[in-house]
Amino acid sequence: MAEQLSDQAKAAIAKSMDEVTADPNKIPGCVAVVVDRFGRALFSHASGKRGVDTNEPMTLENVFWIASCTKMIGSIAAMQLNEQGKLLLDDADALERYAPELKTVRILKSIQNGKVETVEKKNRITMRMLLAHTAGFEYDTVIPYTFFNEKIKLYGQPAGIDEFDAHPSGILTQPLLYEPGTDWSYGVGVDWAGTLIERISGISLNEYFQTHIFAPLGLHNISMFPTPQMRHQLAHMHQKTMTPEGPKIRSRDHLYRRPLFVSPAEIPSVYNSAGAGCFARPTDYVQIIATLLNDGLSPTTHHRILAKTSIEEMFTNQIPQFPDFGRKAIKAAKVTYTNDIPQLYPQPPEQPQGWGLTFMLTIHEGATGRGKNTGWWAGLPNLFWWADRENGVGGIIASQILPFAGEDEELTIGVFVLDADVMGLWANIESQVYKAGLTGNTSAGANGAPVRQMTGDAYEHGGLDGY
Repeated sequence: MAEQLSDQAKAAIAKSMDEVTADPNKIPGCVAVVVDRFGRALFSHASGKRGVDTNEPMTLENVFWIASCTKMIGSIAAMQLNEQGKLLLDDADALERYAPELKTVRILKSIQNGKVETVEKKNRITMRMLLAHTAGFEYDTVIPYTFFNEKIKLYGQPAGIDEFDAHPSGILTQPLLYEPGTDWSYGVGVDWAGTLIERISGISLNEYFQTHIFAPLGLHNISMFPTPQMRHQLAHMHQKTMTPEGPKIRSRDHLYRRPLFVSPAEIPSVYNSAGAGCFARPTDYVQIIATLLNDGLSPTTHHRILAKTSIEEMFTNQIPQFPDFGRKAIKAAKVTYTNDIPQLYPQPPEQPQGWGLTFMLTIHEGATGRGKNTGWWAGLPNLFWWADRENGVGGIIASQILPFAGEDEELTIGVFVLDADVMGLWANIESQVYKAGLTGNTSAGANGAPVRQMTGDAYEHGGLDGY
């Protein structure tokens, strides 16, 4: 039973990264970090360059806009309020008291010749719906925001809706697209959850994250407002376009610019997005993953940020009534942000799909070797994280390339259709971790936690209840 990746396995993963970043029209640069439930970095490697137009090497100190990888952090904050009884997951009365806008928000029925028709909703919205993406909101472009849904994009015309201008009007003025609780769609629900956290706590969401999540975990390089040092280490943003000669990557202005240049006096005017607002070093982000793997207790600082029961709720399928939600094709409304997504995560048709509180769940064991009920999600500039509580291992691969998802590129292993280069690396890293028989459940000798034993495709395992 392996406790660490062998030098040979680490070299193989690093080589696969370096081979892809050797071609600047695939991935100019990226960082991958794998962590276990004891907070140990099982693998970490920075490959390629910080940007396509620079010779600076990518390093583990570089900072990335993590976009929708922020949502998982927002869920942690919401679950803290749930534990404290300040806003329970299913308390519609309290939610409407703090956000009366969600009591009166209407459903967008149609837009004809510039005329907008809306209808009154019948069902009440809850925090659970906001975190599970069943409240009725949908991004107008596809992942995350107006870049997914054409109707929402039209609703914002002629001025347009921009979820990335760091202004609340791009988030908090959007209508519903369907009756709350009757469907699943990816949208601004988590941003509304963040607004509720601010109104209940009396401080900005970034302050809340820093005080109640990042500081207890000892994290100094993750924030909605990067420090001067973080800005100095920012990875460059890129745009990929398809040409007759193949994909071409060029540098582009940052999509989420305002938080990077705002003055201290202007910070209060910037919307704190729980859906997409954080910048981080991947090495910091994986310590949040390690805390999820360790049932809410930081394995490095020994501060508890959530009860085990809250972690279990986050990793519980919230939408069993929609077992095929991720099999619906999502058309891109803003193609500079995202390509079409035929399906989120291809699985055998008889296998139900799941969604926890802000992230997808692969209910059954995955083709890479991941365990049951593994949580995962992504960030718009092609970042991907996973947290496998059954095996006690997780990680992130981070790049800064738009658009999200790959155009006419399909992976041949059991994962969904996305950017074949970044997604392929993620799948490769996962596969090699599990192929090595590695889990993060083997104690360093202190607590005798049960171990999942793996040999090829056959394995037997013990649970984590004893920890």
